[in-house]
Amino acid sequence: MNPAARLTTTIRSVPPTAADALLAAVIFTVTLGPGRVTEGGPHTLALQVALVAPLVWRRRAPLLVLCATGGAAALQWVAGVQLPADAALLVALYTVAAHRPWRAALAATLALETGVVLAATRWAPPGQTPFTVAALSAMSAAALAAGLWTRARQTHLTFLERDRDQRARLAVAEERARMTRDMHDIVTHNLSVMVALADSAAYVHDRAPRQAAAAMTQIADTGRQALRDMRRSLGADQGADQEEAALHPAPGVAQLHPLADRMRAAGLPTRLHITGNPADVPAAAQLTLYRLAQEALTNTLRHAPGAQAHVQVRLTPARADIEVTDDGRHPTTPQPAGRGLAGMRERVTAYDGTLHAGPAPGGGWQITATLDLTGPDTP
Repeated sequence: MNPAARLTTTIRSVPPTAADALLAAVIFTVTLGPGRVTEGGPHTLALQVALVAPLVWRRRAPLLVLCATGGAAALQWVAGVQLPADAALLVALYTVAAHRPWRAALAATLALETGVVLAATRWAPPGQTPFTVAALSAMSAAALAAGLWTRARQTHLTFLERDRDQRARLAVAEERARMTRDMHDIVTHNLSVMVALADSAAYVHDRAPRQAAAAMTQIADTGRQALRDMRRSLGADQGADQEEAALHPAPGVAQLHPLADRMRAAGLPTRLHITGNPADVPAAAQLTLYRLAQEALTNTLRHAPGAQAHVQVRLTPARADIEVTDDGRHPTTPQPAGRGLAGMRERVTAYDGTLHAGPAPGGGWQITATLDLTGPDTP
């Protein structure tokens, strides 16, 4: 840490009352003058203390401190004693402007300006009253402006801190929503595939042991893939998983072929047709396409046994389209909007895209989505 930063940290660590007490002590010492206070008698020294001492509590009670210093200044004017410690009034005005609403600062300025006129009338040299009033008023205006600037700056800093905290909360909420979507897709898809494979293995166990063994192997592979996806989504063990992440990147368009193979192994005949160059599509958008296909095929596997599915993907540098259809029997009423469909809409919305889910014109179910890859907010 450099010396300036260390000094700033040290100053900020000093309690406000202690700092204000030090300020009052400095003003008291500096304004003693060349014998003016000490030779004026006890009453002059008492006025000096009365003007400066309230500054110790200036940040705790700015208006009360201003009234106290103003009262001491009024006694000083009645006694006919002119003291440099009147500078404490400027500090008190600055504090009111910095820590209280502008109406209070305006009232304090008007009160102090009244004192300025009275002081100039009594103590200004002959013929110099207007100039004295102008000089003292300029000092009051400077104290007021400094206080208002401090208040505006503190308000701005507070706004920035609140905005930073709000952005942090939104980022956390967005990250939690992303993790929820990923966990839903990963768990629902892989469990559905594993259940289908387990049912198939149990069904052919006695008649086709080899097919049953292959299904069990596929179950183990699906479980391991699910664990890898969950670790990647949760960001756990990042240091240890860097090498694994390089070997197993986030799913994209290239992983749609293995996805289709797993769905076929689970009992859902799946055709896949991809047009365009995947290199034109960002990795995050490819992950969205993969999750959309995964969720749609999982729904077909769960809700339309015996159906066949067809996945079509069209890629361009400006947009990406995906369509998943099946020929299974679905209820005549639309499917309820569960977590899966809501997650799909959230993913598509991130790309200013559109999503449609409902009965297909020729029967079955259809899910279509379009991602806009040209927007400034594209991830």
